[in-house]
Amino acid sequence: MANISKPKRRQLNYSDADHLNKSRLGVLGGSGLYNLDGLENIQELKIVTPFGDPSDTLQLGTLGGMEVVFLARHGRDHTFIPTEIPYRANIWALRSLGVRWIVSPSAVGSLQEQIRPLDIVIPDQFIDRTHQRPLTFFTDGAVAHVTMADPFCKSLSRLIADIGESLMPEGRQLHIGGTYLAMEGPAFSTRAESNLYRSWGCSVIGMTNHTEARLAREAEIAYASLSMATDYDCWHDNHADVSVEMVVENLRANALLATKIIKAIAKRIAYTRPKSPAHEALKDGLMTAKEKVPVSTRHRINLFTSPYWGDFKLHETNYLKD
Repeated sequence: MANISKPKRRQLNYSDADHLNKSRLGVLGGSGLYNLDGLENIQELKIVTPFGDPSDTLQLGTLGGMEVVFLARHGRDHTFIPTEIPYRANIWALRSLGVRWIVSPSAVGSLQEQIRPLDIVIPDQFIDRTHQRPLTFFTDGAVAHVTMADPFCKSLSRLIADIGESLMPEGRQLHIGGTYLAMEGPAFSTRAESNLYRSWGCSVIGMTNHTEARLAREAEIAYASLSMATDYDCWHDNHADVSVEMVVENLRANALLATKIIKAIAKRIAYTRPKSPAHEALKDGLMTAKEKVPVSTRHRINLFTSPYWGDFKLHETNYLKD
């Protein structure tokens, strides 16, 4: 059993986050995954960011020889609906702790017959149907345009797929590629919506990953999804409509497998430290000249822009509190 320390103060060091050989793996736990079994030497870190408080304290520990930062996106007591999740604070906090890869285990509904409940999908595309989310760090006098043609990191997704295939239990399949339909929630789809998304060729439906992926790209973090099917949404005539009970039962079955896969991923990343185009996403994306950016905005986004604009110190401070 890992020892969990009290929340402690930690001095931020921007330069550490910019070297892959010192960087950490982030895990954003979704519904049913509120702690990461096997995480050792855990420190509980409370972080206040320029974008507010994250969903919960962050757990920094080691897993498979890799330093890993775990955060429950809905909070460990599942107190945030998808719209209320503080996405910007979560991603900023992870980046401030040197995270340069994020694996996102998430509950999804299947929109295709061949993707059965308890199967896993490693999607490669999104369609966004959310409408109440902050989708960028760059506002208030600073503009950046990052490429999202391939919203998931290809190298990280490929690594997850290779590992996942070797660990899938008999009777369950891992599907490589597919489109994740991001909906607002928190209610599940209507039958008409579900069939519309099927007609678009979407593979799975969820409520969180698209927002995270866009912000992670701006934060120059490689992001990939471990989309774990819990149900057939409501389109399938021969299966019961999606319900909380059905989802929760399958979430329990998925949690053990997700943890096993994440541990193997951590071991592999500790050895390979895969480079991603996402790690330089802002290189050609910053549009506003730095001298034109308001001081308060420059300070807020310094974590991301310092490799290109130089470190900006409004005053000696950090965003950690006791």
